[in-house]
Amino acid sequence: MAKEQVFDSAFSSLDNMSRTAFSLYILQRILSETETTLYHRARSPLQSVPGPWLSKWTSVVLQYHWFRGQRAFYVERLHREYGPVVCLGPNEVAFNSASAAKKIHSYTRPFRKGELYSNVARYDGQDNVFAARDPQVHARLRRLLSGPMSESSLKGVEHVVKAKADLAVDRMVEEMKTRGAADVMQWWMFFSTDVIGELSFGESFRMLEIGKKNQYVEDLEKVALISGLRIGFPTLMKIFSYLPLFRESRNADLRLQRYAIQSIQRYKNIIAADPWNPTPTLFTKLFKAGEEGLSQEEIVNSAEVYIIAGSDTTAHTLTYLIWAVCRDREVKRRLVEEVAGLEEAYTNEDLKRLLYLGQVLDETLRLFCAAPSGLPRDVPDGGCDVDGYWMPGGTTVSTQAYSMHRDTAIFPEPEKFDPLRWENPSKQMRDNSMPFGGGARSCIGVHLAYMELRFATARFFRAFPNANISSLEGFSDEDMEQVIYFLMFPKNKRCLIQAS
Repeated sequence: MAKEQVFDSAFSSLDNMSRTAFSLYILQRILSETETTLYHRARSPLQSVPGPWLSKWTSVVLQYHWFRGQRAFYVERLHREYGPVVCLGPNEVAFNSASAAKKIHSYTRPFRKGELYSNVARYDGQDNVFAARDPQVHARLRRLLSGPMSESSLKGVEHVVKAKADLAVDRMVEEMKTRGAADVMQWWMFFSTDVIGELSFGESFRMLEIGKKNQYVEDLEKVALISGLRIGFPTLMKIFSYLPLFRESRNADLRLQRYAIQSIQRYKNIIAADPWNPTPTLFTKLFKAGEEGLSQEEIVNSAEVYIIAGSDTTAHTLTYLIWAVCRDREVKRRLVEEVAGLEEAYTNEDLKRLLYLGQVLDETLRLFCAAPSGLPRDVPDGGCDVDGYWMPGGTTVSTQAYSMHRDTAIFPEPEKFDPLRWENPSKQMRDNSMPFGGGARSCIGVHLAYMELRFATARFFRAFPNANISSLEGFSDEDMEQVIYFLMFPKNKRCLIQAS
């Protein structure tokens, strides 16, 4: 079934006023693009780049698919039809090769992040470690934040991750007894939220203890949609925020900002209570960075990024891991057998030595990474050659993990969940793997994410060696269809698992 048939069109769900606003927006885009002169576009080097003829003149088709949560699938279809280099718009080109990814995301001379990242920051003119476009600003923020996220620093907090994973599975046991199945997505969301809360701000959000969705979790579940639309359509979303269908999304967006402010205040209260020996957190250096000139707005922006990047992204990856393993009896048997051999007091180092667990994680991150859509970058002034095509300065270029991870020449049967393909991975496989981004701008939380994935997976399959996908309440594979704006999430935001 085509992806367009699987997903409900965002456009078809709009009321008449919203449809009118969106139609006017598309018309405005066409007119504004026409004003940039057809003459210059006709002479642009991008005219020689493969792709649909319409994309050479307007980006409205790409914008339409982004609005529907279909951009990644649309770009993948274009790569299959036109090859590894595809024109997406008059000033945008997508690449699907390790050579292009290395050049665009170089460690030494990376291309600057694209303009749309400016729409991520909560306060105008203020940056966070994810959205900062200025390399010097990013380097300053990363220097303050990356140390506590290093593998060696995280050893001191792995007991927190393990305890939260144990509690999450205990709560699943309780739900299975009363409901007949457990919604693992809900419990993994509670788990990852509590972990990032305690490690970042010195205090857990206590979602595992509360054991049910509240406004905070409901807002986090909306964040992939909200942030994706805000990034791609900042002006349009300001208009839509006054329309009934989108008003609640705007309210959720504002509440996420408030959660960040409240979390910072809680940590300040902890410091005030014991100024000589405060609880060290992933955020501690930000509060001691007066000489760095960090503003309150920059700290709030960073806090919000931590809450979002450390919660639903990990939860969604874990959800797909459990679902994919439970769909394959042989994969589950091998994984259960391996984790069953662990001593009771196992550590992160013990889990890193489990070869098959590592292969399961690699395969999950290949097929279900949390941010699989394009990572736009601006070509430096003066232009440059990328994979044999001349890109003028200012051109937006991108790679997307969704396509990099599905290159059939490197990953045969790309849609098949096959952990054993990572038993002896080729250099090409590793070069094409970018579940946490690429180069100098890769995710600083990668080591924490792996730690959470390891502890949660091991604990789950030690507790539920006979876990199976449930059909309770009509749950089916359709619930797990991926929706992708910038981040990815399951279509119906649930995953029911039962243990026989």
